[in-house]
Amino acid sequence: MILKTLAAAAAFACTLWLPAAAAVDNDAAVKLNKESGCTKCHSVDKAKKGPAYQKTAAKYKGKADGEAKLVDLLTKSPKVKMEDGSEEEHKAVATKDAAQVKNLAQWILAQ
Repeated sequence: MILKTLAAAAAFACTLWLPAAAAVDNDAAVKLNKESGCTKCHSVDKAKKGPAYQKTAAKYKGKADGEAKLVDLLTKSPKVKMEDGSEEEHKAVATKDAAQVKNLAQWILAQ
């Protein structure tokens, strides 16, 4: 009986986790990333003018408000500190579609 309960709980936990992990549309995120000019300052694994996405993911991953902070950064054009210490206005992504922005934020967090 205990084994059946544990198996059911594990299966339920997997259903909660899998949709979130599978929800990222990599192709759409990469396309929006390029269309928005993000690759001018960022790459997945190397710092350019801005931090690598892996560094950004490490900063926000696992934090309750991590995705929301990334969405704000991607849409509100705040002042940001660059890798060289200078500050400039972060450009907003080339869409107002909340689902596309959320997908891009999730893609960054997955790096």
